[in-house]
Amino acid sequence: MAKEIWGYARVSTKEQSLERQLVELRKYVPNEANILSDKQSGKNFDRAEYQRLKGMVREGDELYVKSLDRLGRNKQMIKDELQWMRSKGVFVHIIDFPQTLVEAETEQQRDIHDLITNIMVEVLSYVAEEERKATLARQAEGIAVWRRTGKTKTGRPYGRPRVRRPKNWEQVYEAWKGQHIRSKDAWKLLNVSKNIFYRLVREYEEEMEKQVLK
Repeated sequence: MAKEIWGYARVSTKEQSLERQLVELRKYVPNEANILSDKQSGKNFDRAEYQRLKGMVREGDELYVKSLDRLGRNKQMIKDELQWMRSKGVFVHIIDFPQTLVEAETEQQRDIHDLITNIMVEVLSYVAEEERKATLARQAEGIAVWRRTGKTKTGRPYGRPRVRRPKNWEQVYEAWKGQHIRSKDAWKLLNVSKNIFYRLVREYEEEMEKQVLK
């Protein structure tokens, strides 16, 4: 079976244009139908066209992407995807990387390509691990500050900020609690959303309960 040449493009939102990536991919992918694209965040690889691409590539095929971050932004997951492609015998070309990673036609060029890919995978693995450690360290630092002060590092109280009660809160609350008005009427009179209304009710009743227990 003859090898297929594929291209993959991605932008993060529907408003962004794919055209610049497509122009580059068309230089290497002769069949327009083999260029797949997604307009979706790169936080994971659960994207319809990318998953369809993975279902179609075969051993010996080649895949072109404009840059590494078009695959995704999670370093560990990019590394895993590159390793998956290699395990399937798919040759991945990164257009923005050195020419060796794009036009690997001779056996020597392919050997160099494999060497650089191996290095890239190791670097991605290291960077992903360092980012994970840094994230855990920041989380631990934030938790320590909160436990010591009750506030976040920015000085704000931990958790969601409290919503200020409308001036007519007590009047409306008493009418609602006494079943003189419906919930829907209550939040309309207060000019708040349904979720905010019930959040205010919960906070208010918690305060009342604390005062009773004092």
